[in-house]
Amino acid sequence: MYQPVLISSGLVGWQFLQRTYDQQFEAFGKSVALKRDTDYFAENIGNVKSAADLVSDRQMLSVALGAFGLQDDINNRFFIEKMLSEGTTANDSLANRFTDSRYSDFSAAFGLGPNEVSQTDQPGFAEEIIARFRANSFEIATGNQDETLRTALYGERVLPDVVTGDGSDAQKWFSIMGQPPLRNMFETAFGLPSAFGQADIDFQLGVFQDRADRLFGVSDPSQFAEPENLNRLVTTFLARSQLNAGGAGTSSASIALTLLQA
Repeated sequence: MYQPVLISSGLVGWQFLQRTYDQQFEAFGKSVALKRDTDYFAENIGNVKSAADLVSDRQMLSVALGAFGLQDDINNRFFIEKMLSEGTTANDSLANRFTDSRYSDFSAAFGLGPNEVSQTDQPGFAEEIIARFRANSFEIATGNQDETLRTALYGERVLPDVVTGDGSDAQKWFSIMGQPPLRNMFETAFGLPSAFGQADIDFQLGVFQDRADRLFGVSDPSQFAEPENLNRLVTTFLARSQLNAGGAGTSSASIALTLLQA
């Protein structure tokens, strides 16, 4: 399996990864194991008619879950089958009861619940899931070397979709707080302590809104879908992460300057 080439951590490592991402991602996509799994998924997903069909095939399920960053649930077959079979049309369905919106996104994407239209045999569905799986797999491989860079890649890829969906500003903030990688990115960029997540949820919302406005001049979370704001957020996250870790690879003065410029 191809392993991403990282020359450093923090801002320097991020800049190199950004410059070489396309070439590295293409090389990663040619990995034998990855191609075997994605080819199998493309050939067989159209035969899936129920939640039971999907969870009974571990190879196919690994791609399905991996596309949504839920690969750690691969052994929870009963849980996954129940989440898929209940769907997302009912407010009290299993997927909708999670604060982590990746579960409802996963269930809704396959459409295997009541009053839903199965998407497994629809044109372009396999390609969409495979594209997400490849991106997440590359991020996991990056995280095996540097978890901070993995979070930055994930945030850059996923955040625009989260903040431009339906729902109020508050619901979008709750969606951000409900996804651990995104929460981590924002909490770090905002300079919040690790215990912040234990506070009252409405208090957390107020702090997120206040910090976003004060630090980035952003009141509507959908504004983080704009490339300039997204870049400032990711850069600030990486700079603060590096500062918290002792500034390895870049001087504290340089990191502080980056934070001021952001």
